[in-house]
Amino acid sequence: MRQELVGRQVDEQIAHRFPVGQRLRVLDVGMGQGTQALRLARAGHMVTGLEQDPAMLSVAREVLAAEPPGIRDRVRLMEGDGRETGAHFLPGSFDVVLCHGVLMYVPEPDAMLAGLARMLAPGGLLSLLVRNGDALAMRPGLHGDWTGALAAFEGVDYTNRLGLDVRADRLTTLTATLSGIGAPLQTWYGVRVFTDGTEAADKLPADAELERLLAAEDRAGRTDPYRGVAALLHLCGVRG
Repeated sequence: MRQELVGRQVDEQIAHRFPVGQRLRVLDVGMGQGTQALRLARAGHMVTGLEQDPAMLSVAREVLAAEPPGIRDRVRLMEGDGRETGAHFLPGSFDVVLCHGVLMYVPEPDAMLAGLARMLAPGGLLSLLVRNGDALAMRPGLHGDWTGALAAFEGVDYTNRLGLDVRADRLTTLTATLSGIGAPLQTWYGVRVFTDGTEAADKLPADAELERLLAAEDRAGRTDPYRGVAALLHLCGVRG
């Protein structure tokens, strides 16, 4: 659900900001198993995937190996820390930088975000997917965990489903940060308004039901006040 919604939103932003058919240079920071990187390579773009976790990188390489040669040739996979992009790439090397599901593991993200913005050419798109710090109480509250819900109002730290202590981001804080690093916020979406906590299901709904679910999530993710209580925020900044 998350990958499909975010992929559609990235496609929408690319279509709005770049000429049709332009082959873009894409950097996917903390790419995980490479879902978004591979999707963009299939669309014809040149993609560099940067991943710190060797196990995840191995999975991404296995997935990429199953693709046709033309797609494999458009993807470069690298082991590296997203906080050190300046050690790997020259400023302005990319048209699109993705950083999805990474900032929650970075205690002080401002320096990393500034580094990502420097990787963008003028007019380039910075796509961030973060845990919504303004809606941390929703998950425990909907599960009847009133102690957890009350605690969530007090800050942005939480424990994720893997048992790791991580942090969320607030929209107002990231908006100010993006402005300060020269990639001001242009658009933002909510992701998983209705389906937070349901992604571990054994199987997907039937096709027709899945399309209705995606349509409802997509509509809510771009409509106030619903998007403000989404589990995740997808923020899109543009390099000036």
